[in-house]
Amino acid sequence: MHGASTQKNAPWGLARISNKLPGKDHMTYTYDESAGEGTCTYVLDTGIEVDHPEFEGRARFVQNFVDNADLDANGHGTHIAGTIGSKTYGVAKKTQLFAVKVLNEYTAGQTSGILAGMDFIVEDAATRKCPKGIVVNMSVSVASSPAINAAARYIVKSDASRVSPSNEPMACTVGATAQNDTRASFSNYGVSVDVFAPGVDIKSTWIKGGVKLESGTSMATPHVTGLAAYLLGLKDIKASELCNLIASMSLKDVMKGIPENTVNLLIQNGEAM
Repeated sequence: MHGASTQKNAPWGLARISNKLPGKDHMTYTYDESAGEGTCTYVLDTGIEVDHPEFEGRARFVQNFVDNADLDANGHGTHIAGTIGSKTYGVAKKTQLFAVKVLNEYTAGQTSGILAGMDFIVEDAATRKCPKGIVVNMSVSVASSPAINAAARYIVKSDASRVSPSNEPMACTVGATAQNDTRASFSNYGVSVDVFAPGVDIKSTWIKGGVKLESGTSMATPHVTGLAAYLLGLKDIKASELCNLIASMSLKDVMKGIPENTVNLLIQNGEAM
């Protein structure tokens, strides 16, 4: 264990995952200084603006399966990467970030490209120095697909952890909450959801060196991905066991408006007093 750090006036999403209570009196983010160091996180999305100063040189563009532009022309992937691992807005502030582009500037892509990206990650991860482990964020909306689900299982069996808003049982599936601990109107629900995380008005990195507020299950998912990287940096645990660990650490029954047959688990990083 390292020492603990506290980020004052943190974005509400970060504050919520390290405090037992919500609200303006609980706006600090407390985290272990290891902060995901030694981990690698792949972002399967629109790319990452890798030279954004918030990434401190820890982000790189590794592959493109959708077009010839090795950059993020949309902002979606950069926002997600920021929530995972940027200096100010990130859960795991020392993880390495790898962009695998499968969506274009209109967030459109082909299932074949997504599959190729997922397969690539397994192969590429074997070449990287990630002594603490590997996490994959997939905030991509695709129709239920046996091929996608099979690729997700392949990633998990390779001992990388995949976090997604989708429905593959071996992935960690995420729902979204608002600042008042209610389920976001757009959020997933039902038996496939493993945990909930902040997903409304999430402030994070944006293209052209900017920052932006965004809402969506896509914004909740990287909180869990970042937490997975953070925990890998702290604990000797298999990536395939992370989702169960995260669920076991979560606050129970604090959220309102949760439908039947849906878990009431709000993620925590273990630092709440």
